[in-house]
Amino acid sequence: MKVAIVGASGAVGQEFLRVLDQQNFPMDELLLFGSKRSAGRTYNFRGREITVKELTHNADDFKDVDIVFASAGASTSKEFAETITSGGAIMIDNSSAFRMDDDVPLVVPEVNGDDAFNTPRNIIANPNCTTILMVVALKPINDISPIRRVHVATYQAASGAGAAAMDELRTQYMQIDRGVEPTVEKFAYQLAYNVIPHIDVFLDNDYTKEEMKMYNETKKIMHSPDIQVSATCVRVPVVRAHSEALWIETEQPVSVADARKALESAEGVVMIDNPAAKEYPMPLFSADQDPVYVGRLRKDITNDCGLSMWVVGDQIKKGAALNAVQIAQYMIAHGKRFGK
Repeated sequence: MKVAIVGASGAVGQEFLRVLDQQNFPMDELLLFGSKRSAGRTYNFRGREITVKELTHNADDFKDVDIVFASAGASTSKEFAETITSGGAIMIDNSSAFRMDDDVPLVVPEVNGDDAFNTPRNIIANPNCTTILMVVALKPINDISPIRRVHVATYQAASGAGAAAMDELRTQYMQIDRGVEPTVEKFAYQLAYNVIPHIDVFLDNDYTKEEMKMYNETKKIMHSPDIQVSATCVRVPVVRAHSEALWIETEQPVSVADARKALESAEGVVMIDNPAAKEYPMPLFSADQDPVYVGRLRKDITNDCGLSMWVVGDQIKKGAALNAVQIAQYMIAHGKRFGK
């Protein structure tokens, strides 16, 4: 099997390299592509040096490639999708370019893995990071009683804005400690010692684009056009791993015991929920880990059909690269044949 990564030098592209190795993903050859600026860089993968090639409209570059993991931004994905898929490759795209297109599946394997087999354009979209973490936690509850409504507040790490944003947060703390005016380039304001209730651009309804992604993508992934999601997305001074507070309303009351049993047995979920011992998920211990962690599970005291819980997951792993690789793994495990 022949695999390619587009956007290999970015934070998610680098995570693809690590995840493919950690997951022992089966392949015979790996190709790396990037911008003109990134071309020529070399990265070690499984003991061999691979040189990044500039992404161009040369379809021969993707001849005989089976799977392309793309994370180079929406504009790049839109521009090069036809070139990438022209030879029959499946493009698993981490950008927002195709997520809401009717002819492109939007997939989280634990929730709707079979959707990955309906690819008329040979494109599969990877959802937004916050949506991925949320729907993995919602699925076990939804299986007990359909979810009507979710209110969610996110606490999103600098990692969501890329490698440069993580570096900027670290730099700001050092600058402030030295009494130097902090560098502010990646965010609207200084993130160190601060929280910013603003991720992506504001829309006409005063929600941000990030918040509306959670609203729209959840409906598509869960095959539930009636589910309502209202989000407030906040950037917090954490380097890596996002957190979410969820308030869930189901059609019928779901007991905490039943919800806990479902979550404990759910694929991709790890429960850390022992408040008496101060045990609950935190970014401190979730960074660079694969699962979606769930804790603080309790009844919503304002709603007989309500549950509340706290969800934490690594944005670069399950929120991006790992989910994309798991899509390919799901396809292989369920009969998709790649390679010649």
